Amino acid sequence: MNIILTSSLGGSVKINGRWVPSTILTNNGLLDKLKELWVEDSKVMIICASPNDYERNDSVCACLREAFPMSGLSISYIETCDDRNEQLIEQLSEMDVILLAGGHVPTQNIFMKKIGLKERLIDFNGLLIAWSAGSMNCASNVYAAPELEGEAIDTSFVRWIPGLGLTETNIFPHYQSLKDDYLDGLRVMEDITYADSYTHEILAMNDGSYITIENGTEILYGEAYRIKDGNLDMICKNGEAFVLKE
Repeated sequence: MNIILTSSLGGSVKINGRWVPSTILTNNGLLDKLKELWVEDSKVMIICASPNDYERNDSVCACLREAFPMSGLSISYIETCDDRNEQLIEQLSEMDVILLAGGHVPTQNIFMKKIGLKERLIDFNGLLIAWSAGSMNCASNVYAAPELEGEAIDTSFVRWIPGLGLTETNIFPHYQSLKDDYLDGLRVMEDITYADSYTHEILAMNDGSYITIENGTEILYGEAYRIKDGNLDMICKNGEAFVLKE
């Protein structure tokens, strides 16, 4: 299995309040890398983040149905697995590409466990692509960063949960847009994420940056920062690559 973990995949843009198809991101060679690994007329399955958010799930699928071909990635089939058709997961081994969508990390994590995704991926030999929450849930021990109102101050909110075990890297996506945000009166980075980095190292990635995992080797492409023991350090710039694991 080849794996690509992104902060954002692209494929849609919001125009006048409506999501419409757009090309996959080309930053740091992302689209070129996908083209290297893509099988012609791929069969694609999307694992949703919110199993009962049908409007969102259908919108993501509709956009990607057009986004892939307009980006030079041919598909023969694309469908979303949510709680309307959980049995679709039985066809996972027939797919060429599995997509792990973005959304609310704990909600997606629960759905992944419900459909037994971790176990089903053991023998999957295709291409797995994830973005945002989907990328975060690929870790062995997932950093479920607070993101909804109330989560940052909820002492019962669990920030570390078991994931798919495809990487040991804990991704914090969309760094460029979240670095100055506040949640529950706290600074998202300095008061929340930095504090959580004393027990686990966290990788903050900008949209347009991504990680490839091939034969156990993890390579980071594009701007990203290591957060550890309350400190943030840039480890990779746009246009560059950095080996995370050999």
